Amino acid sequence: MSADSSPRLISAQLVGLDEDLGATSADVIRVLADRVAATGRAADGRVLAEDAIKREASVGTGVPGGIAIPHARSASVSEPTLAFARLARKVSFGAPDGDADIVFMIAVPEGADKDHLTVLSTLARALIRDDFTAALRAAATPDEIVQLVDREVSGEVSEAGVGKASSASSPTAAPAPGRKVFVGVTACPTGIAHTYMAADALVAAAQRAGAEMHIETQGSSQVEPLDPALIARADAVVFAVDVDVRDRGRFAGKPLVSGPVKRGVDEPDKMIAEAIRASDDPNAARVQGGAAVDGASTAKNEHFGQALKRWLLTGVSYMIPFVAGGGLLIALGFLLAGYGIALQHGDSGQNNAVFTLTNYTLLNLPPQGLGYYLGAAAFQIGGISLGFLVAALAGYIAYAMADRPGIAPGFVAGSVAVFMNAGFLGGLVGGLLAGAAAYWIGRIPTWRWLRGLMPVVIIPLLASIIASGLMLLVLGGPIAWLMTQLTNWLNSLNGTSVILLGIILGLMMAFDLGGPVNKVAYAFAVAGLGAGTATNVVPFEIMAAVMGAGMVPPLALALASTVLYRKGFTKPERENGKAAWLLGASFISEGAIPFAAADPLRVIPASMVGAAVTGAISMAAGVTSRAPHGGVFVFFAIDSFVVWVLAILAGTVVSALVLVGLKKWVRRAPAADAAAGDEAAVAGETVGQRAPVAV
Repeated sequence: MSADSSPRLISAQLVGLDEDLGATSADVIRVLADRVAATGRAADGRVLAEDAIKREASVGTGVPGGIAIPHARSASVSEPTLAFARLARKVSFGAPDGDADIVFMIAVPEGADKDHLTVLSTLARALIRDDFTAALRAAATPDEIVQLVDREVSGEVSEAGVGKASSASSPTAAPAPGRKVFVGVTACPTGIAHTYMAADALVAAAQRAGAEMHIETQGSSQVEPLDPALIARADAVVFAVDVDVRDRGRFAGKPLVSGPVKRGVDEPDKMIAEAIRASDDPNAARVQGGAAVDGASTAKNEHFGQALKRWLLTGVSYMIPFVAGGGLLIALGFLLAGYGIALQHGDSGQNNAVFTLTNYTLLNLPPQGLGYYLGAAAFQIGGISLGFLVAALAGYIAYAMADRPGIAPGFVAGSVAVFMNAGFLGGLVGGLLAGAAAYWIGRIPTWRWLRGLMPVVIIPLLASIIASGLMLLVLGGPIAWLMTQLTNWLNSLNGTSVILLGIILGLMMAFDLGGPVNKVAYAFAVAGLGAGTATNVVPFEIMAAVMGAGMVPPLALALASTVLYRKGFTKPERENGKAAWLLGASFISEGAIPFAAADPLRVIPASMVGAAVTGAISMAAGVTSRAPHGGVFVFFAIDSFVVWVLAILAGTVVSALVLVGLKKWVRRAPAADAAAGDEAAVAGETVGQRAPVAV
């Protein structure tokens, strides 16, 4: 694709030379985003900047050599665009070797065509070449930068190094005697820049080490799968990925080195050295069937506490859809058929829902009519969905630890926990046992002919025996007793104890807006829904308090920025405040993140105060919610809905007034404003990225 035949990606208006664009990465991104919007290539520079800053918060886009490539797919962008800045004051973008002075911002529409994405990936991988970056630093005018880019994407720039061919050559040719052969995959969430830069960096590192590397780039451009014959003779596999590897089973049995895609850009020589060692180590981690045996290989440097948190949050994130669907269906059943649908029908030994579905049909409706019959169906489907709660929690905890071979043992261990009345706590323990068993069994060296059976037969069988056997024979009973004591304690709460619990839950929900503390409170509430009954409504009360408290931060920021104290907020913040009304009403706490990012030391404490008020009022009033999400839009699932709304309004007003007071009378040190704001933005956006469910 030539530069002449393709739409212009960059123009002189999008180039800035030797400028001071601010002290932080967010400052630079905002200026470049505004330039893209000024040329008519984006409808809203603020939206583009927010999308790019979110991407930056998940993984820094700085690469070795003083280069940064902030990029984003954004609905605001109308055509693929490049904006360039050569900075007079260097800025940190998270590169391991220091700050960046060369910044290329890549803005891509959500539906960008493959030709444009190919061009953009070509440019991104050129940025690791010394000749290209030297030319960018030497350019005297914006037009020279435009010409450099045009020549590069048309293939006219010198291809010294590894700029154009990351997949190496002659995939089926025999390697030189004694020369190691590696294959690998690179992939990043957007598939625009890091995917291809990591590929080139790894190929170059392998050449420096006297080895041969062939990379499959699973990015936005067309994927060219590695030759199966090449995979078969490879000495080891290198995965530099932030997303799942497609068709991972092709690499089964090969020694594995794995890490995030940015490590492939920043530390390619180390990854190749690890691959060389792994190829000579019979005990090295290997790719097993559809999953890596080493489970946590993509998080190699995390300590046990971080890994444990990741495992548990993975289980919770996969469990939530079962709870959300089931809880809303049960609530819909109550709305259509009344709460009596859950009660036992006479002496039949069945509840009214089962009795109705067993004895009536759409052609033979019960005396109560069609609504009652549909309510029975909704209630029963919801109950069945909730029945998967513990098993799904355990299964996906095990999946997070051992990948696909851990799923079946985890589900079985979770089902045993249900059988033993060990509840969600039993599911947590069962999932950890199943994941650990599958992980360690998968590391046992075995014969090549047996490796294909390991992930589908051997690992699920042995891990199920170990984990479920321990749950059934040893741990299930004590955990069930502990769950009974916990349930009795919750049911015994009254007066001050109930209010204190509501305060604690509210403080946790507002503390980090979707981070680990927030997730602990939310997971506690969601997991308890399965234990709620008509006679044990405490879990439903906890769910109502948690959801109400989580709605307060965005609503309070909306009230403060659009009504009470408009002059205390910037114009973009006031625009965010308008959107935060709907986000807060929907129980989407991300609506508060832009405010917390810019001013965390005032926004977060104010949010916590109001959320604590809402949690306390909700618990004290005994409001219940059978829905784990949805905010005011699941009104039919919430008892005492008016009281609940009043509790939320009280917390919202308190938070808004506290924030206004802090903004008026508690001033930040001017010299620290910019840096603190950007650091908070990164932290705040990271919190938002973590949440698998918006809470």
